Amino acid sequence: MTELGNQLKEARLAKELSLDDVQTMTKIQKRYLIGIEEGDYSSMPGNFYVRAFIKQYAEALDLNPDEIFETYKSEIPASYNEDLPQQLSRVKTHKTITEGNSKIFDILPKVLIVVFIIGVAGLLYYFLAHHLDGDATESVNKDSEQVNFEKSDNLKNVKADEKKTETDKKNDSDKVIEDTKKDEEKTPPADEVPKQELTAIQSSGNSSTYDLKNADKFVVKLVSKGQTWVSIKNGKGKTFFTGTLKVGATESQTQDLSAESTAVIRVGNAADTEIYVNDQKLEYAIPATANVQNITIQYVLKTE
Repeated sequence: MTELGNQLKEARLAKELSLDDVQTMTKIQKRYLIGIEEGDYSSMPGNFYVRAFIKQYAEALDLNPDEIFETYKSEIPASYNEDLPQQLSRVKTHKTITEGNSKIFDILPKVLIVVFIIGVAGLLYYFLAHHLDGDATESVNKDSEQVNFEKSDNLKNVKADEKKTETDKKNDSDKVIEDTKKDEEKTPPADEVPKQELTAIQSSGNSSTYDLKNADKFVVKLVSKGQTWVSIKNGKGKTFFTGTLKVGATESQTQDLSAESTAVIRVGNAADTEIYVNDQKLEYAIPATANVQNITIQYVLKTE
């Protein structure tokens, strides 16, 4: 075992984490984690991945990757092929462009034929429609004269009815307004129920603190969209749950902490973990890209 591997292993054990827990937090296969702790990098795909895996492992244990690389630079292989993925990407892009151009030239004659057919059909439609419109215009004019006479008679009748009903409508409207005012005077104003407030009041590093106000209960629910390690404790260190959650509602974890004033939640993979407080989704004060997060929620009891 190298000095680097020994330090990472001691840091992992100090946090009471197994290799399976670290694998869940970092998405790095367990056999690669064992290789890092034993200083055996032969099973890894290349130096670029060795350095990347060591960086993720250190961050999961709250260690500074830059200090790790500087302290153990003699043990960590140089990343001489870091630009290999970029080169492969350029080759793939060039190949895609070439194939795309070839397909365009193959279908171009077919597109031109379709455009020609559509153009001919459009011309035929124009001439036929223009000819038919001339014959139909005279018939439409005759029908419109008859319709105009009928509309004129109907309009006179409608105006007479409108004059007759305007007074009735005004009386009905005045009565509705008067009845509405009376109902408003009789109905007492409803008491407004304060809305629950879940507010971030402090954040530093990978830790953040929230206040929960105007709530009649304190129920915490954790849902995993991937796979994550979590723990739920109260302010005195009592553990309510600790373990790994998988995808799906059946793997969610719900705890009623209404009797507690403080909840401390530790999340190993924040990007794939959603936290709900009384069915209200908690918005991370620290970006979810910081996988390991410590979240403290202070329950402020509701006063009457």
